[in-house]
Amino acid sequence: MSKTIKTLAVAGAVAAAVSAHATTASAAGQEKCYGVSMAGQNDCAAGPGTTCAGTSTVDYQGNAWKLVDAGTCADMELPAMADGSMRKGSLEPLQRDLPS
Repeated sequence: MSKTIKTLAVAGAVAAAVSAHATTASAAGQEKCYGVSMAGQNDCAAGPGTTCAGTSTVDYQGNAWKLVDAGTCADMELPAMADGSMRKGSLEPLQRDLPS
């Protein structure tokens, strides 16, 4: 293997490691908050029938989560539900606003 190819390989490995660290660092200080995303705006896993990011089909879908700043999930101001009760974010999946 030539010196240039070895150098490129090492540079690629270093870039990948830095990128992985940056992603982990950006998620630090955040938490999964269920029931706060708009349809199609969830970060991942929106319950049965969905796969990952952007697959929720209902606003404030209770089993879909979004990353939010740590400690802010339960304090987010959300519109009231049709019955007048208040919506709140949760650190656990919710059984409300699920697709029919």
